[in-house]
Amino acid sequence: MDKVSGKLTVYFEEQFWVGVFEHIENGKLTVAKVTFGAEPKDYEIQEYIQRYYFSLKFSPAVDTVVLPCAAM
Repeated sequence: MDKVSGKLTVYFEEQFWVGVFEHIENGKLTVAKVTFGAEPKDYEIQEYIQRYYFSLKFSPAVDTVVLPCAAM
């Protein structure tokens, strides 16, 4: 079975808030970087994902190893 996972990390860089989207599918990692500007609220991030995710320009895919999550 193919496994797909995604992750969004939002952090402050210099004077802007930045988001890094990670997409892993079939052992291949691609990333896209977005500059938000002012600190985005949770609902603004949700709206951004719904509106723009499929038009993001992701990097070329690289091989990656996905480790299983530890049970909590």
